[in-house]
Amino acid sequence: MNTRYDFNEAEDSRIVYVRPVAAEDLPEDVQDQLDGLAVIYAVHRADGERLALVKDRKLAFALARQNDLAPVTVH
Repeated sequence: MNTRYDFNEAEDSRIVYVRPVAAEDLPEDVQDQLDGLAVIYAVHRADGERLALVKDRKLAFALARQNDLAPVTVH
């Protein structure tokens, strides 16, 4: 059975997306806080809203799970 489901329309969707972000793509005030990291990770809601920026992928997944969210990787 193949049923399409639009997760963006789920009001209580707990899915969040984790993706790498190049430090150079961030505002200068954020870059100043990165202590030389070239890549950090962002946690986003399904609608694209950025919820958090963290040091590494493992921390992004832990943060999401601690907040009862279901993280998935996006390239």
